[in-house]
Amino acid sequence: MTTIRPFLMFQGGVAQAATDLYVSAFGGTVVASTPHAPPQSGIQLAELDLKGQRVLVSDSAVDHGFDFTPSTSLFVDCADRAELERLVQTLGADGATLMPLGDYGFSSAFAWVADRFGVSWQLNLP
Repeated sequence: MTTIRPFLMFQGGVAQAATDLYVSAFGGTVVASTPHAPPQSGIQLAELDLKGQRVLVSDSAVDHGFDFTPSTSLFVDCADRAELERLVQTLGADGATLMPLGDYGFSSAFAWVADRFGVSWQLNLP
């Protein structure tokens, strides 16, 4: 069976902190996690279940010259306004607001934030 899953690759050993944030924000679970073998540290590969969406997370074992950009984002349809506002606060804390919570015509309640790890989240109330 073919599957397609988002894959978030971090640098600097922050995958565990990012995993903790996402599991906390969405009430998710860590399905599996494998640490890097010494002398490396961090997560070699983890699989998260966030509201039924499987997301892979890793700390890169190799330094590279790229990171996350807003051009790729995770789009979240929220159940209600309270969840939307909570996610804007939780995911946007110490990050950046790309579009503040507002009515943009295509949605009466939408926000776009980048979390403190650089991952971009489009948060929508359908």
